[in-house]
Amino acid sequence: MPTRSAPNTRWSPITLVLAAVVVVLAVIGVVVAAPSGDSSRAGAAGSAAAGTPVVGPLSGLERRTPGDPYALGAVDAPVVMVAYSEFQCPFCGRFARETEPALVHQYVDTGVLRIEWRDFPYLGPESGTAALAGRAAAAQGQFWALHDALYATERKVNSGALTTTYLTALAGQLGMDTTRFATDMASPEATAGVQADFTQGQQVGVSGTPAFIVNGTPVFGAQPLSEFQHAIDAAASTAS
Repeated sequence: MPTRSAPNTRWSPITLVLAAVVVVLAVIGVVVAAPSGDSSRAGAAGSAAAGTPVVGPLSGLERRTPGDPYALGAVDAPVVMVAYSEFQCPFCGRFARETEPALVHQYVDTGVLRIEWRDFPYLGPESGTAALAGRAAAAQGQFWALHDALYATERKVNSGALTTTYLTALAGQLGMDTTRFATDMASPEATAGVQADFTQGQQVGVSGTPAFIVNGTPVFGAQPLSEFQHAIDAAASTAS
């Protein structure tokens, strides 16, 4: 079984990229400390409020891949919410526990909304390890089961909890093949997939999590349910 060092070593290029991005490093303190859960910067928040791209373009980010293990909802739903998230972010956890279930009930289950996950692991090595675990779970069709389990309780960032050993054991508890899980977690394909999501997020101006793009309109932070409802309703009313 791979040790924790293997996925972390594979992750070192992303860690180095993050270390070089001053904006991202500055954001880390905001994400941990901001009581509102809005991890966007002042300028980014202003752009989001105005409904304009931070870097852009923000349209066309949805994939609509049939059978996508990182997506919830119909492939032809009129509204797609691309969600840049990471498993150590406390506000991503708040969204997953408090807001996402309501959105699934109101919009996903009724065919209006599709939610597509994107990895944006910027808070440290354990974020990278957890993202790779998500990839391994997805290979067995269990991404959302792992997603729910990891977000069920809040952890301190980089506390040492999210090790390869722990994540593999958790996969076993969720009924996954742990040998396959460990192999997939350490694979080049998993690393490349996470890197691709992260790079895409950087290219459109994401610098913290959670960050959402609803049919091209950005929504930053763990906003109240009503903010997401407004954005989804507006997008649905103009969708062709």
